[in-house]
This record gives sequence, structure tokens and C-alpha cells, in this order.
Amino acid sequence: MNKPQSVDLVIHGGTIVSDTHQFAASVAIDNGLIVAVGADHTMPAATERFDASGLHLLPGAIDVHVHFRDPGYDYKETWESGTAAAAMGGTTTVFEMPNTHPPTADPAAVADKLERAHSNAYVDFGVYGLLAENNVDQLEALAEAGVIGYKCFMGNTFGNLPSPSTGAMLEAFERIAPLGLRTSLHAETASIMAWRYERLKAAQRNDALAHVAARPSVVAVEAVARAAILSEWSGARIHVLHVSSGAELRPMAEAKARGVDITAETCPHYLRFNTDDYARLGSVIRVNPPVREAHDSDALWRGLADGTLDMIATDHAPHLPEEKHNDVIWDADCGFPGVETQMSLMLDSVNAGQLSLCDYVRISSVAPARAWGLHPAKGRIGVGADADIALVDMARAETIDQNMLHSVNARISPFHGMRVTGVPVHTLVGGRFVMRDRRLVAEARGQGRNVKRIQNMPAADVRNADRTLAAELARAPGAAS
Repeated sequence: MNKPQSVDLVIHGGTIVSDTHQFAASVAIDNGLIVAVGADHTMPAATERFDASGLHLLPGAIDVHVHFRDPGYDYKETWESGTAAAAMGGTTTVFEMPNTHPPTADPAAVADKLERAHSNAYVDFGVYGLLAENNVDQLEALAEAGVIGYKCFMGNTFGNLPSPSTGAMLEAFERIAPLGLRTSLHAETASIMAWRYERLKAAQRNDALAHVAARPSVVAVEAVARAAILSEWSGARIHVLHVSSGAELRPMAEAKARGVDITAETCPHYLRFNTDDYARLGSVIRVNPPVREAHDSDALWRGLADGTLDMIATDHAPHLPEEKHNDVIWDADCGFPGVETQMSLMLDSVNAGQLSLCDYVRISSVAPARAWGLHPAKGRIGVGADADIALVDMARAETIDQNMLHSVNARISPFHGMRVTGVPVHTLVGGRFVMRDRRLVAEARGQGRNVKRIQNMPAADVRNADRTLAAELARAPGAAS
């Protein structure tokens, strides 16, 4: 690419971080794209020059798992407040979940949600379509409507959307496989949880740890293994959301070894907390799946290091404070805000020696960009990429304060009061500041774009195409030839 005569912005003095190395360089940005990376004296003239001395430049985080509650539950969160939180947290792209009201289960619901996002988002976005029992015939239409992928609730959570039967899942996977899109899975087995929940509730187990007892790790292990088998049969791409237990790593590693296109994430709360924290945090820590034992946290760190776990996400799931506080654990809503605190928590872990800064770039940006076909436009600081950059101060210390979160209606966090070192201080999306000097740039509202515009998923390895349900129905007497 020829160096332009003049550009919008040059960032100089900082250290660029990729998933493999760090180096001092300047970055030239024009019309939303990175047009040059190199020594400062080689940069073109610029309308603005920004001094990033002492800062590290990271590709903006891509959070493939957020719930912004809009439409239907916007008293908890909106596209405006949720993406403001993302911008403040160094996250430049978010994928929003379909358990809104109405759920994102048909093209009309997709169009409505995309309109809300375009009008209000500070950061780039994609939206998931729902994979449910009653909309299998809508999956191709959802793809045409512009979803980034699909979400399948194998276990119940907020919104109480019915979990599809295994038969419906298989047909859905057979229909999705040729599209190449990835299906994200809430991988917990609904029937086991429902059985245990009813028995525990009847026994008056209302304490916080009863939530863990209702959802032991076997519910996730069974669901992951079952989904991997269906993926292996059909060739459909899958992603396992919010991995909470070490036991899940075995079926995921085995599936990868068999050639299944399966990726997986964990979340900061599973790395930072364990069952010892329930006595202190009570119902605030309630989340699906639950925070588990200390040995699970240790195993998840190892999974991130060896690649069994591909990425970090947040399961950002805001609720009002009064919805979170309850002495009866079953009556407390599940989840809490996370998109604003993820980067600081993980950078603090970098400073603590639990992973390298390059590792963090790999799990927060590079891996999700590759898994959803957004690379090379996203996930890197290089010529031709979108200028989505988080400028972080690795020496800056702050205390997480839930009262300052930009999820303004859901200011309750289990991370409240936690001291962290390593903070995003500026965030750029498409070459424009959305957060500068730890302050939201209000004028940036509505500048976020749908990442579907750049999604380029390679052709999937479709399997057993001659034995899909559609193929067998075509052989029925009287079927159209």
C-alpha cells in the first residue's frame, strides 16, 4: 500500500503488541484503517499526532459473548450503555446474544436489533441468531438477515428459552454446516439441572452453594461431548461458551484431536474466583454456569496456556442490584457486568506472571477474529486492518468500583474493590477515539459498525451431506424431484 501524503492520525512513541512479539513503532491511520506501521520518521504528515510514550498498543479486544438486554429488558442495559462499557474497557467489537424479548429468532428480530445497534453503539458489533426447537426452518433466513453466527441454549438461563432436543440440534447443525457460520453453545444439560434443582429446592437448600450443587460439572461435560459428536457428524462449526470446569477440557481436547472445528472460551470470573468466595459474595456471584472449585480455576489457566481454551470472553450479563441480592439463591438473577473490567483484570494477571502480554493479545483478539472470519481486518495492528486499538498503561493501578461502571443500571460486580495494575487508557474504533484519558467520548455514540461487512468464513468441511434429514426427506414418496 502506497504511503499517503497526509493521514488523519499518527500514534507515536508506543510499543505495539501482537500475539507473537512486541516492538516499538508508530502507527498511521487514515479513513478508519491502518495505513503504515514503522519508524516514526517514515510516517506521513498527519492532522493529529498522538504521543503514546510509555503505553502498549494492543489490538482491541473482541468479546464474542455479551448480553445487552435490548430489546425487552433495556431497564437492565441498552446498546448505548453496554457499548460505552465496552469502549471504556478496551473492547472494540462485541457479539450480542439472542435471549432478548422477543428473542432474535427470525429476520424481523435481527433487523430490529441491528437498527438499535447502528443508532447507539460506540464499538463494532455482531448479533447472534437463536437456534431453538421451533425455528430450525429460519436458520438460513437468519444468515441472510446478517447474523454473525448462532446461539444454542443447551441449558436454561436468563429468558428461560427452551433448550432444543438433540434431534433438533442435529438437524440445525446439518443446515448450518454448509453456511460455514459458527454456533455458540451454552453447554449444560437441561434435564440434569432441572432434576437436581427441583430436588434441592424441595430440600430447602437455599444457600449460595446450592447453585453449584444443581449444576455440577458433569452437566457441562455431557453437553460438550454431545455437541462435539453432532459437530463431527455434520461438519458444523461450534464454540463452547463460558467454560467453568477443568473436566470440560478433556472432551474439547479429544474433539480437536479428531478434527472437530470446535473453539472455546472462559471468563475472568472463573479464573479469579472459586467456591471459597461464595461466603463473601453470596448471591452476587451467581452465574450460569457457576463458579467452581479452586482446582477448576487452575485447570482453566492451563487450558488457556496450552490452547485447549482459545479465548477470553465475559458473558457480560447485567441485572439491577436489587435483582442480584437475595438470601434465597434461586431468586437471585444470574450474571453480572463484565465487559468493562475484563481487560484490566487480565492485564493484572499479566503483571502477576500468569500469562504474557502476547498471550493476552492471542486470547482476547487474534483467536476470536480468526474463529469468526474477521481476520485480517480485526485482531492485529498492521497495514490494511481496521484501526481498532487499545492503548494500555501496564503500570497504572486502579481499584474496580462498581459505582463507576458505565452499565449504569447494573452497577453491581463481584470484582468491586479489587485492585488491578494494567489499565486501558485510550480506545480507538475505526481510527476514532471512543475513550480518551479514561473518559468516554460521547460524540462517538452510533459510530460502531456491523462486522458482518467483513466476515469471511472459509468453506466448512460438510460431512454426511447425503444422510442429513433433508436428504432423507427428499427420498420420501411424493417428494419433489
